[in-house]
Amino acid sequence: MAMLWKFMRVAKYSKTALSPKVKVRGIPTHSRHSSSKSVPSDFAASAPCSNTVELLGKSYPQDDYSNVTEKILSKVGKNLHNRKHHPLWLIKEQVKEHFYKHYLGRRGTPLFSVYDGLSPVVTVQQNFDSLLIPQNHASRRKEDNYYLNRDHMLRAHTSAHQWDLIHSGLDAFLAVGDVYRRDTIDNTHYPVFHQMEGVRLFSCHELFSSIKDGEGLQLFEQGHRTAHKQECHTMEAVRLVEFNLKQVLTKLMTHIFGDGLQVRWVDCYFPFTHPSFEMEINFQGEWMEVLGCGVMEQQLVNSAGAQDKIGWAFGLGLERLAMILYDIPDIRLFWSEDERFLKQFIGPHIWQKIKFQPLSRYPPLINDISFWLPSETYSENDFYDLVRTIGGDLIEKVVLLDEFAHPKTKKVSHCYRIVYRHPERTLMQDEVHRIHRAIEESAVRELGVEGRF
Repeated sequence: MAMLWKFMRVAKYSKTALSPKVKVRGIPTHSRHSSSKSVPSDFAASAPCSNTVELLGKSYPQDDYSNVTEKILSKVGKNLHNRKHHPLWLIKEQVKEHFYKHYLGRRGTPLFSVYDGLSPVVTVQQNFDSLLIPQNHASRRKEDNYYLNRDHMLRAHTSAHQWDLIHSGLDAFLAVGDVYRRDTIDNTHYPVFHQMEGVRLFSCHELFSSIKDGEGLQLFEQGHRTAHKQECHTMEAVRLVEFNLKQVLTKLMTHIFGDGLQVRWVDCYFPFTHPSFEMEINFQGEWMEVLGCGVMEQQLVNSAGAQDKIGWAFGLGLERLAMILYDIPDIRLFWSEDERFLKQFIGPHIWQKIKFQPLSRYPPLINDISFWLPSETYSENDFYDLVRTIGGDLIEKVVLLDEFAHPKTKKVSHCYRIVYRHPERTLMQDEVHRIHRAIEESAVRELGVEGRF
């Protein structure tokens, strides 16, 4: 289940979208149980059609919703979660081993199947409609997602695979993959990150068999929806599912971070679970959100063909767990090819205690940019995506320093501070100046702002 619903600011950056020359080839893989096959990525300048992009072996016509950039497409197929000894791979393998060891089926085989090679290209129906997300829901906005066209997109969460996997007959599975969202720029946010989805469904017998006099209990009723249950669920069923979910996740976090871990649950809202919760852990005196979860909406479960079952779902971010566990300070480092970073995570086993040793801390270079906003709709995500596209991973942070409204003209001005810092080498001012100048020129040309440079 995704963490998408902490709504991101609206953006509308589409003018510097994917060049029609980009062509991406690859073959998506699917797995019944754990698979480490990756989706290869091969970029070539080719234009079979001026309004078509080929991605992972398929062609997608571009339209007014197409806004995915070449910079983002360069990440497709990297599959860091399947790269052996990468910190995201380590986290994935730790979670997988925990589930394999502690949750077994009747024949002693792992209860949970693992899918870590599913294609990141999904339909809008998969990403939103199958999860009962309303047409007018804020999370659907073009400004917050990467669309290939109106019908296809780069998945915004691994929840996009929930319906299909349940429909295939699965009752318990983990789905892992890269997800894509337009977002702010700082050391904990990146337009591509990795999620793990968990789903478990229960029949009446599975849920109540261990309960004294449980044979008289039922999963469903004709009741009323409250803050604690869906209208079709009995309170007994919801309480048991909720208890099982929280117990599973608490054991998982304790297994990863060690005994003595403090955990608390915070009520929240997700469109496709009810009730919904976020888990926060106390790490070094600070409460940090690590995952979201809840009791699955029965309408979703029913539509996927599991009408006689009730279940839970959770979604966790691999980067968030890895940054906490290994003390990694900057999310950009996960994309590093520097051996000084990668070699730190090579060990004899996946549970080896590792504390990231910082690379030489290179000094930042700071430049500000100010401009008058256009009269039409403007959103910060437009500007963030433009900065990401031009500056790439040289951009450490972008902060809105000042917002000023002219008392006479009513025009609004924004001043942003852009922090440039390469994680592996010292940047030169001339290099940064060229990039900053390109950002200024592109902001005027692509976003329609009036520069105050």
